[in-house]
Amino acid sequence: MADFKIAPSILAADFAKLGQEVDDVIASGADIVHFDVMDNHYVPNLTIGPLVCEALRKHGVTAEIDVHLMVKPVDRIIPDFIAAGASYVTFHPEASEHVDRTLQMIREAGCKSGLVFNPATPLDILKHVMDKVDVILLMSVNPGFGGQSFIPETLNKCREARKMIDESGFDIRLEIDGGVKVDNIREVAEAGADMFVAGSAIFGARNDKDANGYNTVVQKMRDELAKAKV
Repeated sequence: MADFKIAPSILAADFAKLGQEVDDVIASGADIVHFDVMDNHYVPNLTIGPLVCEALRKHGVTAEIDVHLMVKPVDRIIPDFIAAGASYVTFHPEASEHVDRTLQMIREAGCKSGLVFNPATPLDILKHVMDKVDVILLMSVNPGFGGQSFIPETLNKCREARKMIDESGFDIRLEIDGGVKVDNIREVAEAGADMFVAGSAIFGARNDKDANGYNTVVQKMRDELAKAKV
């Protein structure tokens, strides 16, 4: 089976007990903490900053933290997140005046770098910077809010991105974010993705009968991924 990674988005977690939420979801078998940063400028919402990332590290979170910057401009805030303990820093090409330079800055600081593509943003820019990206993140919803439905056209875009990665020869992750859940994760994997962001699909699974309801949904996702023909 391919090396699939499940990345719960803490945007859907209970922020009153965020450290415990992250501990529980990683204990359930998830791999990466997905960290959505919104600035009420590039996207119409306001979320969290580097202090929360730093707090999770101080709490004892050792899993990789995947910081998705929905922020414009991005260059000023990137060093703060790297200092706070980010493992990946991804940003939207529209949010940087010099995409190549921003990618270099992330890499030179010892972090994994990535580009994020909104549903209607073409992948053209990628062919010029494939040597500088560690992850390509495709948005399968329009960014700004959790709980949206998956946009089916993203599957075609995913196939296109997978082809570009395979032909490049570089070791690049292909990540999908938005509306990913148990009943479509297999189809997304078969389109070429190997890293899956899920917010409400995972964090909405806790219930009173199961102290850690995340176990069930993460395992169901693993079961679906095991069936994927890739």
